[in-house]
Amino acid sequence: MRPGFLGRFVRHVACAAILLAPLPVGAEPAHGIAMYGKPALPPDFVSLPYANPDAPKGGRIIFGEAGGFDSLNPYILKGSAPWGLGLHTVESLMARSIDEPFTLYGLLAESVETDESRSWVEFTLRPEARFSDGSPVTVEDVMWSYETLGTLGHPRYRNVWGKVARMERTGERSVRFTFNAEDRELALLMGMRPILKKAQWEGKDFAESSLEVPTGSGPYVVADFEPGRFITFRRNPDYWGANLGFNRGLNNFDEIRYDYFGDGDVTFQAFTAGETSSFRESSASKWASAYDFPAIASGEIVKAEIANQRPSGITGLVMNTRNPVFADWRVREAMIQAFNFDFVNQAINAGSEPRIASYFSNSPLGMGEGPATGKVADLLAPYAADLPPGTIEGYALPQGNAGQAVDRKSLRKATALFEEAGWTVQDGVMKDAKGTPFTFEIVLQSGATQTEQVVDIYVQALKNLGITPTVTAVDSAQYKERTNTYAFDMAWYTRALSLSPGNEQMLYWGAAGVAEPGTRNWMGMNSPAAEAMISAMVGSRGQEDFIAATRALDRILTAGRYVIPVWFSRVSRLAHDRHLHYPARIPLYGDWPGFQPETWWYED
Repeated sequence: MRPGFLGRFVRHVACAAILLAPLPVGAEPAHGIAMYGKPALPPDFVSLPYANPDAPKGGRIIFGEAGGFDSLNPYILKGSAPWGLGLHTVESLMARSIDEPFTLYGLLAESVETDESRSWVEFTLRPEARFSDGSPVTVEDVMWSYETLGTLGHPRYRNVWGKVARMERTGERSVRFTFNAEDRELALLMGMRPILKKAQWEGKDFAESSLEVPTGSGPYVVADFEPGRFITFRRNPDYWGANLGFNRGLNNFDEIRYDYFGDGDVTFQAFTAGETSSFRESSASKWASAYDFPAIASGEIVKAEIANQRPSGITGLVMNTRNPVFADWRVREAMIQAFNFDFVNQAINAGSEPRIASYFSNSPLGMGEGPATGKVADLLAPYAADLPPGTIEGYALPQGNAGQAVDRKSLRKATALFEEAGWTVQDGVMKDAKGTPFTFEIVLQSGATQTEQVVDIYVQALKNLGITPTVTAVDSAQYKERTNTYAFDMAWYTRALSLSPGNEQMLYWGAAGVAEPGTRNWMGMNSPAAEAMISAMVGSRGQEDFIAATRALDRILTAGRYVIPVWFSRVSRLAHDRHLHYPARIPLYGDWPGFQPETWWYED
């Protein structure tokens, strides 16, 4: 952890020396809401601190995306919708500042009100709020959207909807939600659901994939699209919210376009050829060696590194414990031991990238080193008997050997763990007592060159243990289908995590995801301890308790040994057309949804 970061984190969240400043009983309607303390910005703020309120309007930005899309409904499980559709065209009652964890400001809603215990929350719509067709956003639209998403929408909406005891209209422009669970985050989450136009969906099946463009209230409308090839968004000149303080300096491009290509390599080649105007590079080695094309030399393309202070999240090879071969934590630890990260990192990144130590590493929410102490230990104690070794005592990933593809010391440890779990090498093949070989399939998305390089190195290492997995590369649509239904043994997994984790963690790690399709629980974990920590997080009344619960969850996830983690980067690497600019003030989250393209602008 970098020196002084915890202090800055607490100041961002609490905005005061007091860690908890609950709203008084009968609190007045407010312009924003924070999980702890008060929002940092006053009611009359001119713009977000990381936006340039004087940014010029005009121009366009073109992104390249690998894969394709076959639906324009991003709110259901079926189909694959294009990135940016909900982000640019649809709004919610409140909006997130990416410079403050756990803080929302009014967008469609002019005010939010809640009680001290946050057993209910009430929103009042702005009278000027309009859909892109000019019709007003009404309480009826809000209530229909919440109920429809909560019952027919993607599983990510259902957990929160299940905690709503009552939804009622309380005035011409106001709606109140009363909760049936002790969960302080609900008052914020109810402000973040997309609001759709009810009349558009009358007589239609919302749960079915469709190419009908949703009518939203956002700053952009869909100008043109061709499924699987491109989608173009045009800035709405009549956008109702253009003059809000929250939006000043945002949404500056006249046009935002996403072009789709077969794979990541083709996407990069399109960028070097000038077909797209911004490219996000995930490889440190490629960033250092592959950006020598003419547009770089001429200055038409510039390189930018944008720092962030968010958690590492988790990226790597996830093991599906629904498959019996990965049900034993000893087998999963053996698979981790067999992965020589140091060599992989040297081969792919010239050793430059730090390894992901835990799900919330690189932040104050990370579990840290050594045994659990204090409130973290107290939270874990009731579940000690059922937790894998290392959860409470402390767990660390193995040290590898950067100079050799095969690390013999780690392989010996892996072999011993396999033997403890009932697997031995027989005639050069890892088998159980019945002589059944240890076999599994690794599913990858085709065209992900860097991922394929990692897996190739790993597969060669596994052969030293008598294990030869099958590697299957599928297109983006098949990959989504297989991962949505957990039809894989091992897959490439990425889960970004924020400084404000809450109810969404149940979608990521909750037991319902063992059988329910479409959750983020790809590993199939079923941990009462993890669910208890999530409940403690969302029920925390103070920052100290929240951090302790998150650190305890981080221990459970990491010591569960579900993912073979690779690296993360403390910076985002963006190459872009020289006419594209972004503000000098970088938000806490850095290059995060809400930064590019929202804060960027075009200027000669």
